[in-house]
Amino acid sequence: MKVDDAIVYGKSKVHSDLAKMLLADLMNVNSLELLMMLDDEVDEEVFNTYKYRVDELRKGRPIQYIIGNVNFCGNTLEVNENVLIPRFETEQLVEKTIDKIKELWPDQMIDLIDLGCGSGAIGLSIKKKLNQVNVTLLDISDQAMDVAKRNASSLGLDVKYILNDMLENLSNRYDVIISNPPYIRDDEEIEEIVKNNEPHLALYGGRDGLDYYRKILAHIRENIKNKYLIAFEIGDMQKDAIYDLASKYLSNYQIECFKDYSNRDRIIFIYNE
Repeated sequence: MKVDDAIVYGKSKVHSDLAKMLLADLMNVNSLELLMMLDDEVDEEVFNTYKYRVDELRKGRPIQYIIGNVNFCGNTLEVNENVLIPRFETEQLVEKTIDKIKELWPDQMIDLIDLGCGSGAIGLSIKKKLNQVNVTLLDISDQAMDVAKRNASSLGLDVKYILNDMLENLSNRYDVIISNPPYIRDDEEIEEIVKNNEPHLALYGGRDGLDYYRKILAHIRENIKNKYLIAFEIGDMQKDAIYDLASKYLSNYQIECFKDYSNRDRIIFIYNE
């Protein structure tokens, strides 16, 4: 069977772009390169694996889990069912945090902790761009931490790891605390593909979606230095509630909220210069 025939088969079952992505991954090329190989032969074993992957996609399994990786901030990261699939919005959190670190600590070594790190996408992407940052990855899930460790190794990054429930009983102090915690309300309707595949531990944040922000901010004074930055990704209706939580647990700080590319409140910075 030729590549062109395999693509035709895939397109008869799933969206054309997804069919090409699945086959390209198996043939270790990108989708554009695949189109230059239409007359090449597809090994029978590869085609059987391709058919299985197409079937998994039809059943509603995310393509990122099928392929086993995702591109995030220009890095290829392993993902599986034990970690949340990093979203495009979170890339914006990384980019803005890097800019703020450069503003607050130009050319200074600082300590950063990524709370609820999952695949390590946030902390590792910052470390990749800023060698001045000592990064610690923290998660409550040892399965997620295993994924983060493999991603750090594949990127050649030296970071620390802590298996813990956010900041509870943690005495270390950091310049930057960053988190994209679970913030979906327990009764909130979400896409079936997300609800049925991604770890609920990384999705749901209690009755109002704010449980993990409370947990973090309740302990945060014991874990920040005098000059600090707290960077959160938030749900688009949570800005006012998190402003209130900040005022409950902190004093003498500045706070900013940034919108994502869809004009939704998405990032909050709390900092003290």
